[in-house]
Amino acid sequence: MTERRRQYIGIACLVLGLAFVGLGLLREEHLTVLKKAAAICVECIGIG
Repeated sequence: MTERRRQYIGIACLVLGLAFVGLGLLREEHLTVLKKAAAICVECIGIG
């Protein structure tokens, strides 16, 4: 595989990753993850 092709694949992966992050932010998935993380932390330390 040539160096130029490897660079294109890397850039394509970066763009795809950023697109998925943007889609997750638009769907407000970060709030869901935060709620679940807080619930797990509370259960782990025995408060809930």
